[in-house]
Amino acid sequence: MGLLDGKIALIFGVANKNSIGWGIAQALRREGATIVLSYAMDKLERRVRPLGESIGCELFIQADLRDAEEMDAVFAAVRDKYGVLDVLAHSVAFAERDALGGRFVDMRREALLSAIDVSAVSLIELTRRAEPLMTNGGSIMSLTYNASRKVIPNYNAMAIAKAALEAITMYLAADMGRSKIRVNAISAGAIKTLSAGGIRGFRDLLKYAEVTSPMNELVSQDDVGDLALFLASDLARRITGEVIYVDAGYNIMGYTDVERLMEQVE
Repeated sequence: MGLLDGKIALIFGVANKNSIGWGIAQALRREGATIVLSYAMDKLERRVRPLGESIGCELFIQADLRDAEEMDAVFAAVRDKYGVLDVLAHSVAFAERDALGGRFVDMRREALLSAIDVSAVSLIELTRRAEPLMTNGGSIMSLTYNASRKVIPNYNAMAIAKAALEAITMYLAADMGRSKIRVNAISAGAIKTLSAGGIRGFRDLLKYAEVTSPMNELVSQDDVGDLALFLASDLARRITGEVIYVDAGYNIMGYTDVERLMEQVE
């Protein structure tokens, strides 16, 4: 028997095979969960549907997380087909290109607010809609990054959105606890995804993360998926409101031996 046999899991944010959300979907399915996938726009369906079908997914729904009616339609479809929801994964991040580079102080207000709305506030909107379906309790999780707490060049608007997401996680956990719904955030190390490609200098960041992390390794979608599986299961039944890192220890490092670093890079 799998850890998630009989559970229904709804995952937002799968765009292609390199998406962190796809790593989560595979891990949850491996342990018996029924997967529902929601993608951001019509043109992504040709990539997402074959992935979902490969793991037996029967329900695919397009939803722009800035559109209340489209979000309503996703949860209505889940209710009509399955009646309940056990796991919600928010793997969504968006920022306009000019908000991911240059001087932070020069960032446009509208670009910052857009990033916060899509990448963080949307978790509140999804949780509000998920709560009535989680009649047996449940697990809600989102994806964050260490730029929420330490300066990472060029993250700018996304860093602020992730900081907001982590605060939202705590407040939602406080609200949802009486319904036995747990809310946590996974802080993943640098992973090459479609959205990460919009960060200037991301390849250099990947190299730096690998050689400076205590384990001298990068993390993968599978690593994140396995942590998501733990959070979705009863093994994490008393864990809520947390930001849990899976980054080979990168977040703990303060000082780095520059000579050793340069030797490894070369």
